[in-house]
Amino acid sequence: MFEKILIANRGEIALRIQRACRELGIKTVVVHSEADRDAKYVKLADESVCIGPAPSVKSYLNVPALIAAAEVTNAQAIHPGYGFLSENADFAERVEQSGFVFIGPRPDTIRLMGDKVSAKDAMIAAGVPTVPGSDGALPDDPKEILKIGKQVGYPVIIKAAGGGGGRGMRVVNREEDLLTSVEMTRTEAGAAFGNPTVYMEKFLQEPRHIEIQVLADEYGNAIYLGERDCSMQRRHQKVIEEAPAPGITDEQRKRIGTACAEACSRIGYRGAGTFEFLFENGEFYFIEMNTRVQVEHPVTEMITGVDIVQEQIRIAAGEKLRYKQSDIVLRGHAMECRINAEDPFTFVPSPGKIESYHPAGGPGIRIDSHIYQGYSVPPHYDSMIGKLISYGDTRDQAMARMRVALSEMAISGIKTNIPLHQELFNDSLFIRGGTSIHYLEELLESTKGR
Repeated sequence: MFEKILIANRGEIALRIQRACRELGIKTVVVHSEADRDAKYVKLADESVCIGPAPSVKSYLNVPALIAAAEVTNAQAIHPGYGFLSENADFAERVEQSGFVFIGPRPDTIRLMGDKVSAKDAMIAAGVPTVPGSDGALPDDPKEILKIGKQVGYPVIIKAAGGGGGRGMRVVNREEDLLTSVEMTRTEAGAAFGNPTVYMEKFLQEPRHIEIQVLADEYGNAIYLGERDCSMQRRHQKVIEEAPAPGITDEQRKRIGTACAEACSRIGYRGAGTFEFLFENGEFYFIEMNTRVQVEHPVTEMITGVDIVQEQIRIAAGEKLRYKQSDIVLRGHAMECRINAEDPFTFVPSPGKIESYHPAGGPGIRIDSHIYQGYSVPPHYDSMIGKLISYGDTRDQAMARMRVALSEMAISGIKTNIPLHQELFNDSLFIRGGTSIHYLEELLESTKGR
């Protein structure tokens, strides 16, 4: 096992990794920007290193500074968390070339799954169901593009091969708009991701977003930890997640989970990862794989009892997977609200000093957050300041506990999206379960100006 790990991230995930390390008896090195000097996890770390000024490009994305911090502190491994450099194959390669262990998949695996075209090809080869679409990247020939569009059937969606986070996508409803949309998406993809390659998929009308959590070691062992429903989202950014997903049968879960675990063994995957699917009319359609720990991993931990971050670390240290598939039993229901420092309905960021903070509590309540009274939320990063998680024997109980927790949780000095969560947990269709990925945006549009 490692003696010291450098945490190359910030915010709640830095604290989450730190806690996992402390349970395992591993010392931690926390890197931070000048803006995060007073963060809780910095104060709790065995060692901390300031790696640059507030802008991410000069700190958390500064690869030479991260490597240097690992060198001067004699860390053995680097945990990238999520976001920033967590799915950057070049960074993972640089970490390994510098003599450290990257806590995540191998660089070539990150590259394979980071390119949407190669990822889809790999999943087809592994027997994982995918959305009908073009056979790889779209060709340059306009006639061939129109032919593919006709074969797939409208509406279609054009996607950037190197895209992510909801960017680099364009829905096309009519054949006469196809060529222009392809060219525009190529231009945007080249500018945003340095890769103009695009591909086409059938655009599903009312799908849900279902994802499968997996763990795999370097010895070919792989398991799945059930599924999560992440359909409550705005502009492709998740707002609420839950596990297990409402309405998914045991047979469906076993079928898609087994396919994902077998795909991990086939591609030589190592570590924690998530297969993301669109789900419509009882069918799963692969869209991408996240080769890192997910923001929403706590809901899976709550219903399985598996500490996903600790397992990441154990696997990276060369240990064999400690679980067999038969060990994984789903118990109860868990839900997670992402708490953001933003206006709850205009979504304008709300950085600033937290004047008072009263966290929620009670049976089945978990809070993953780095904030405290007097903490100043910096304006330079993502607006998420924590995650409120509820657990219950049933979905109804988990929802009831979340309502109570949301009513108790009080943060002043900045705006948060807690009022939005309170409304959603009293929304009749969300309470029923199974809403599509479009539901929240449609709901917000229908209540605009009230």
